[in-house]
Amino acid sequence: MSNFKDFHKVEGMHFDIEKLKKGLHEVLKVKNYESANGIPNFAAICLNQVPGDPSSTIGNKARGIFWTKPDATGNEVSRDVAIDESLYTEFVKEYEHTYFKEVYDILSSKFKLGRVRILLKEPRTTLSWHRDPEPRLHVPIITNPGCLQVIENVAKHMPADGSAWITNNVKYHNAFNGGEENRVHLVACLIDYKFH
Repeated sequence: MSNFKDFHKVEGMHFDIEKLKKGLHEVLKVKNYESANGIPNFAAICLNQVPGDPSSTIGNKARGIFWTKPDATGNEVSRDVAIDESLYTEFVKEYEHTYFKEVYDILSSKFKLGRVRILLKEPRTTLSWHRDPEPRLHVPIITNPGCLQVIENVAKHMPADGSAWITNNVKYHNAFNGGEENRVHLVACLIDYKFH
């Protein structure tokens, strides 16, 4: 298990997978995924926002800053805009009737959260090789055996069984969906969480 040191299963935390799927269905009746200004292979729905500022959930703010090595030179470059995660303290009113509000309240009681998003990875797609400013908490909602997250050189499948995982996204990583159905995770940015 030492190979999986960058994947922490959150002990004692379990959500109802059927309620998560129902909540996803309810959210999708209200809102479609944002693509971060047309960036391919990225799609998100923000569940929280900067208080009173719905624009904090769309476009580049749905994605946020990351660093990547886009070519053979191996030189690192930054992409997108910096986000002050600590400002995202208001749950979006349109989703308060869903199970995600209960999930958000539970997560907020245990962790200091930034943006909390529903992230879609379409079939046969991958993210870039990149690193983020902070770790992320994942609650898989829909997945298949071909969905893996790779951190440095270790790949792990996170099952959609109601469990929560914290991933060390400050290291270089990606996620891919090699299956034939969507991969959907609830993903929260964690402020002040440290891997040891």
